[in-house]
Amino acid sequence: MNEQIYKSIKALPPLDDTVAQVQLVCQDKNSNMKQLSDIIKKDPMLTANILRSANSPLYGFSREIRDIDRAVALFGMATVRGFALYGSIKKTFNINLEPYGITEEYFLNIALKRNSLALHWSASLDKNLKNILMPTSFMMEIGRIVIAKEVISMGVLNEFKTKLKSVKNIRDLTALETDTIGISNEELTSKILEHWNLERELSDAILYINNPEKAANNIKLSSKILLILKNAINVFGVFGDENMKNSLNLVESYGLSQDDFMNAVSKVSTDNKVDG
Repeated sequence: MNEQIYKSIKALPPLDDTVAQVQLVCQDKNSNMKQLSDIIKKDPMLTANILRSANSPLYGFSREIRDIDRAVALFGMATVRGFALYGSIKKTFNINLEPYGITEEYFLNIALKRNSLALHWSASLDKNLKNILMPTSFMMEIGRIVIAKEVISMGVLNEFKTKLKSVKNIRDLTALETDTIGISNEELTSKILEHWNLERELSDAILYINNPEKAANNIKLSSKILLILKNAINVFGVFGDENMKNSLNLVESYGLSQDDFMNAVSKVSTDNKVDG
């Protein structure tokens, strides 16, 4: 990792008080949903974001939800924790993704859609996976914010954008990032989560996305699922033909149910337009 990127990570502020309190509650086995709701209520922006998402077609709840206690109960601790971390992205980073040719809105929306897909799909998987998948599905691409900043500061913006035109899939994008600045999004994101003192399981699940077989047994499946999510929804689009082909190949190779995955996809794709 080059010195400038290392400095950028070290310069990141700690997670804000709300996120820190949410972290503590979610990590405490004796905590309850009321404690979590009480913390959320003190943050009007986070409250509004959770309620807006609860009433979005992405999450598919059957009736309008106006009460944050109800929204928190429906989402569960792991997902609410993900929302808190998601909300911290805009507070922490100056988001300029010009090297990738996408807007801040697009970047944040694909994170939301990826989380929605993870939530729907996890209903058919081991429930313990949610503790890793819900936060990481939101956070797994934040390294690209730092990569974009570094590409601009190095003066290689035009070169990067020219090379990006010939990149057709997310695997080749990882190679381009590594060739340009010496580190991949996943490695960088993992370092950011370590800087924030998040659990090792979260940072490692992201670190091994590109090589799930090398992950420890307790996170191997999480890394595999994150790789599938990464292929399905990314900077190149949402459920595009190439995305789905790669995702389904991975689902099959990992011995997962294609029917369960496609059922989750169908629930998210009812509202799959994301403007770039």
